[in-house]
Amino acid sequence: MKTLRIAFAAALAVTSPGFTASVWAHAFLDHAVPPVGSTSPSAPGELSLSFSEKIVPAFSGASLSSAAGASIPTGQAGIGPSDPATLHVALGRKLAPGTYVVHWHVVSVDTHRTSGSYKFTIAP
Repeated sequence: MKTLRIAFAAALAVTSPGFTASVWAHAFLDHAVPPVGSTSPSAPGELSLSFSEKIVPAFSGASLSSAAGASIPTGQAGIGPSDPATLHVALGRKLAPGTYVVHWHVVSVDTHRTSGSYKFTIAP
């Protein structure tokens, strides 16, 4: 009987709104520049990835590759002082026309790690 009460209490805690909000919170990509799936007539000077919650810059980053998988050199990823939910990555050179893939990984301030990727194209 005691085991049943403990299981019931645990189930109640897991399904309470306050508990689920903190347990299931993760930083997900909200929007980016260049935008996800976009085609642009000009190359960006940096990648700007905005997430759904604040991120820890020491454990977050992004890389860039061509559609064929060749790595494109970038600068160090970091966050600006005014927006701790946006990751900025400087591009060391002007990108040629083509399709590129951004691979990102972040750790949110609540210590959850998420990652993903998206493509954008620079028109010829």
